[in-house]
Amino acid sequence: MIAHGKEIKVFAGNSNPALAKGICEHLGRTLGDAAVSHFSDGECSVSVYEPVRGADVFIVQSTCKSVNDNLMELLVMIDAMKRASAGRITAVIPYFGYARQDRKAKSRDPISAKLVANLIAKAGADRILTMDLHADQIQGFFDIPLDHLRGAHLFAHYFAERFGKGNEDVMCVSPDVGSVARVRNFAHKLETNMAIVDKRREKANQSEVMNIIGDVRGKTVILLDDMVDTAGSLCNAAKALVEKGGAKEIYACATHGVLSGKAIERIEASPIKDLILLDTIPYPADQPPCAKIEYLTVAHLFAEAIDRIYEEISIASLFD
Repeated sequence: MIAHGKEIKVFAGNSNPALAKGICEHLGRTLGDAAVSHFSDGECSVSVYEPVRGADVFIVQSTCKSVNDNLMELLVMIDAMKRASAGRITAVIPYFGYARQDRKAKSRDPISAKLVANLIAKAGADRILTMDLHADQIQGFFDIPLDHLRGAHLFAHYFAERFGKGNEDVMCVSPDVGSVARVRNFAHKLETNMAIVDKRREKANQSEVMNIIGDVRGKTVILLDDMVDTAGSLCNAAKALVEKGGAKEIYACATHGVLSGKAIERIEASPIKDLILLDTIPYPADQPPCAKIEYLTVAHLFAEAIDRIYEEISIASLFD
C-alpha cells in the first residue's frame, strides 16, 4: 500500500537542469512547471506554476558551484512545496556539497555537513536521495530517511566492456587510504587486483604522494575516487603510478566532477589517458573543453530510485 502522495512530480533548481530533464524522460513525465530566479541583491525567489497539493514531490538540485546559491535554492524550493501542501517532499541531491566538512579536524572547526543536513530537514524535506557521499557517516547526520546510491557499478560496467572482467593486465587503484573500501568493491566487480597510493596531505587541495602499496608495473591502472575537485590528488597519484610504480597506462573515474581551480590544466598535463565522470555535476561553464573527460549519465539510475521510492520498493536491490 502506498501511504503518501497521489502522484510523482519532479521539479528542478538551476544547478543541473539537464540531469533533471533526463530523469523525467526515463520516468516518462514532464518536468514540473516552476521558476527559480534571483532579485538584484542576490535573494532567491521561487515560483511554482502548478498545483502540488497531495503530490509526491521530488526536487532535483546538486549543491555544486555556486554552492551557497544552489543550497539556498534547494531550501527555498522545499519551503515552497511544503507551504503548497505537497504530500511528501524528497530532496534529490546528486552531489551533496559541504560533505568534506564532516568532522572536527582541529579545534574550533565547524561540522558543516551536519549543519546543512539540519537545514534541509528543517526546511521541510521528508527524505533525501543522494549519490556517493564523501563520507558514509554523513548518512547519520540526517534525522530523516536517506537513500544512498552508488556510482561504482556504472564504472565497473563501462570498464568491463572496455577491458573485460578478470583481465590480469588491469589493476584498480585507490588514490588514498580513505577510498580503499570503495575501490575494493570496484575491483571485486571487475575481478581484478588492487593497489593503494599512500599520501600525506599538507593542507586543503594539496597532497604529497609517499608510497605505492601493490605492484602496478606494466599494468593498465584504473584510479577510482568519489570526486575530482582541483585534481591535484588524482594527478599526483597518476604521476606516481607511472614514475614510481611503472604502470603502463592510467585511466581514472570519479562520481563527482567538481573541476575547480586549475583542474583542467592539471588533467591535460597528467599521464591520465581518460577521465570518466558521472553527470551529477554539469561541466563547469568557466572551464575550457577537455578531450580527456567523458561523462556517463546517472539519469536512469535516479529515475529508477525515484520510482522505487514512490512504489515503496527496495532500492538496495538496484545494486545486487
